[in-house]
Amino acid sequence: MAKLIFSAITSLDGFIEDSTGNFDWSMPDEEVHTYVNDLERSVGTYLYGRRMYEVMVAWETFEDADLAPFAVDYARIWRAADKIVYSSTLQAASSANTRITRTFDLSAVQKLKDTAQRDISVGGPNLASQALKAGLVDECHLLLSPISVGAGKPALPNDFRAEFELLDVRRFGNGVVHLHYRTRT
Repeated sequence: MAKLIFSAITSLDGFIEDSTGNFDWSMPDEEVHTYVNDLERSVGTYLYGRRMYEVMVAWETFEDADLAPFAVDYARIWRAADKIVYSSTLQAASSANTRITRTFDLSAVQKLKDTAQRDISVGGPNLASQALKAGLVDECHLLLSPISVGAGKPALPNDFRAEFELLDVRRFGNGVVHLHYRTRT
């Protein structure tokens, strides 16, 4: 059985983007990016909403020659994985190994978890919120950036209560802290 993992880079006050939709403050440096690459190696399928997919699909078209080696590594990880995009408006995928599904069906996600050989990542707070509330998320990787943005899109749902078990903490030279949690059942 595969794990469903929610990963997010957040501000210290818990937002993945500020009130204007900006998230340039969250761009990982080489040390953090290399660490994230290692976390992502176990992922065989990414679950995205349309907006998150439209951000991430850039990894499909970046020219490796234009990227730092750690970014090339991530691009290869991302390109090799399957992607499922949940969107009622997106007509076609613009990346390989990608299929569009109209609705986020929690029973289908559970079936995928039960049958997948590799872990599954749920990306973006909207889908993650649904998966968290349904009790499908097994682990969370939160990378806290040393910045407060005051308002914006929260990484975790406001109307959700759960207990987590801390599995690991990692501190980086740029002030980012990685918190790895397992959900408690």
